[in-house]
Amino acid sequence: MDAPRIVFMGTPDFAVPSLDALVEAGLAPVAVVTVPDKPAGRGQTVRASAVKRAAERHGLPVLQPASVKDPAFAEEVAALEPDVLAVVAFRILPPAVFEAARLGAFNLHGSLLPAYRGAAPIQRALMDGVEETGVTTFFLQRTVDTGNVILRRRITVGPDDTAGDVHDRLAEVGAEAVVETVRQIAAGTAEAEPQDDALASPAPKIFREDALLDWSQPARAVHNHVRALSPYPGAWTTWEGETLKVLRTRFEEARLDGPPGRVTVDDGRMLVACGADAVEVLEVQREGKRRMDAADFLNGADVDGATIGTSA
Repeated sequence: MDAPRIVFMGTPDFAVPSLDALVEAGLAPVAVVTVPDKPAGRGQTVRASAVKRAAERHGLPVLQPASVKDPAFAEEVAALEPDVLAVVAFRILPPAVFEAARLGAFNLHGSLLPAYRGAAPIQRALMDGVEETGVTTFFLQRTVDTGNVILRRRITVGPDDTAGDVHDRLAEVGAEAVVETVRQIAAGTAEAEPQDDALASPAPKIFREDALLDWSQPARAVHNHVRALSPYPGAWTTWEGETLKVLRTRFEEARLDGPPGRVTVDDGRMLVACGADAVEVLEVQREGKRRMDAADFLNGADVDGATIGTSA
């Protein structure tokens, strides 16, 4: 058959490699859908999404609906006569939109479904200390993240990998999965299989309270919490009445004096006691300041012997 008519939907950096890969594979979408431009940063400068910038780089038409639930948007998508809707890190779509695709609509999800259904699959997986994760493409249906699986791609996760590291690798692996999924759907060879709901686990959105460090947990759990939230939004604790983000740590099999949260400075290293063992803090960010190495933090902060944070 001729190249399928694809409508691509996405917003953040995670979706850009998938859009690029489709274009490079000769599968350029007939339109790209993303969020409206909005103010961002301290100066509140109006900025386009990463996907819009990529679409403009490729010379592709861009749609920016204020609401995907607006019937006019569903009509606009239907007018494009899409064969396939490819969705990567976009909003939850109503059936009137995703059912407009003649051959089907699919989503790329950042986990090995049915594990980690939800808005924060990478962060929640790293919090659990997984050694393997991946991406899944699946056909959209009315219940979020529950559709029939088309394919999965796996990666290994190292003990010190951050969410940022895993995000970038999954974006690249996901791009390959998106191209292969489009090809299978267009050729009629996609063999989708139902998800086993008994194996499902949730990956709810991360809120501020979820990022609070609990030093009474074992050091391995504390370390996993830090790397799961790095670089954003950042795990946090408190010191001298202010928020202190902890962005990078190293597990230490060591027993330190004092309660969980007690800091020991040893030969320029910032060690923090946990419920079992300790972590070495490698990178932090004080309120209103830039990220800094722990060594730079120690130069301006007298924390040796102090107890930071609270045990949740």
